Amino acid sequence: MTQELLSALIERTTASIAAHADELTKLDQAIGDGDHGINMARGFKAIAEQRDSLAALPANQALQKAGMTLVMKVGGASGPLYGSLLMSMGKALPEAPASLADVAAAFAEGVAAVQKRGKSGPGEKTMLEVLVPVLAALRAADGTDLPAALAAVRAAADTGLESTRPMRATKGRASYLGERSVGHLDPGARSSALLAHAVADVLEQMP
Repeated sequence: MTQELLSALIERTTASIAAHADELTKLDQAIGDGDHGINMARGFKAIAEQRDSLAALPANQALQKAGMTLVMKVGGASGPLYGSLLMSMGKALPEAPASLADVAAAFAEGVAAVQKRGKSGPGEKTMLEVLVPVLAALRAADGTDLPAALAAVRAAADTGLESTRPMRATKGRASYLGERSVGHLDPGARSSALLAHAVADVLEQMP
């Protein structure tokens, strides 16, 4: 993974979170603490401020350092969850990933870390409703057809996000609302979908 690619990934993910911070906050105001957008924007801004130094690292080290930044800078549950995702991916990723299979294997470790940290699984109206389908799409992808793989990732993220609307939350602050959590998109699933799209966009534009 080149320095240029890492820099582009940082720039695009940060821009996407910043552009949708108000939306994420409104989603969280409906069923949570109302700070998801603010916290995520703060965390990704902190990553962006380290862009040059992060991009100079091997991808696995860059992911671990970015994950630690989120743990330190993002409040609430999002920091530990997203931080665990990135740090565990970094630990599992080869220094020079050679295939989509390498990425999928590392992402699987990241998703497992989120499940462990959040003590949650699919069907509980969390970011996992996006992460788990995206992982399945990566695992099913034909590594020789990157555009098709990225299209499958985007579709999985969108379908997973929309699946949270009719769910009743059983984890986090949203679980306190009981049936009143039904009918709302999960903010963590929305931020996960935004990040999946941002990463796919960058990879699609690679020469």
